Amino acid sequence: MRAPISIVIPSLNAAAALPACLAALVEGLQAGLIREVIVSDGGSEDGTRALAEGWGAEVLSGAPSRGGQLRRGCEVARGDWLLVLHADTVLAPGWTDAVQDHMARGGGAAGWFRLRFDQQGLAPRLVAGWANLRSGLGLPYGDQGLLLPRALYDQVGGYPDQPLMEDVALARALRGRLQRLEGLAITSAEKYRRQGWLRRGGRNLWTLGRYAMGASPEDLAQSYRRP
Repeated sequence: MRAPISIVIPSLNAAAALPACLAALVEGLQAGLIREVIVSDGGSEDGTRALAEGWGAEVLSGAPSRGGQLRRGCEVARGDWLLVLHADTVLAPGWTDAVQDHMARGGGAAGWFRLRFDQQGLAPRLVAGWANLRSGLGLPYGDQGLLLPRALYDQVGGYPDQPLMEDVALARALRGRLQRLEGLAITSAEKYRRQGWLRRGGRNLWTLGRYAMGASPEDLAQSYRRP
């Protein structure tokens, strides 16, 4: 019997973060859960591809659009389940128990991990708390990971090929079929440290609000990436 899960990771110049992400997946290999790891790259120039291949991942190359990269990765995935992770997200030890429990009782629903940042302090706890509350209301972001049956992914149309808010678009399509996993996704606080917790948090909320009001993902991506 083949392992059930295809891991799909979008990447762009992720050589610094990717090793920790991949190392955490060894637990899934040892548990017999992971069929393949697919890194869908958007044109990295820092050795990401060679690093991923060194870990035994299949690497796809294409245009740098996170939604498009995820769509390409999911299209070639052969597992009955997909687990989508960002390159700077590390699943905490014990994640395989949460995944196996969800697969056994999930009833075909998608699952997201509780978020924690790789930094201590009040601001990281507050932002993570808001993210987990938002997710409980049906809007998890990509840095929390997403586990879902391949059949459900195909049914809702998969990730749209757009540079930003692809995770929000898919969460909307999955509304009513999202459940919390009893595991942690530890994500990088690098952008918050660099830009400031208040500024970055406000920027994220503003971007989400503009998207909800109909702003194009392309316009949002341009403003979002400004320092």
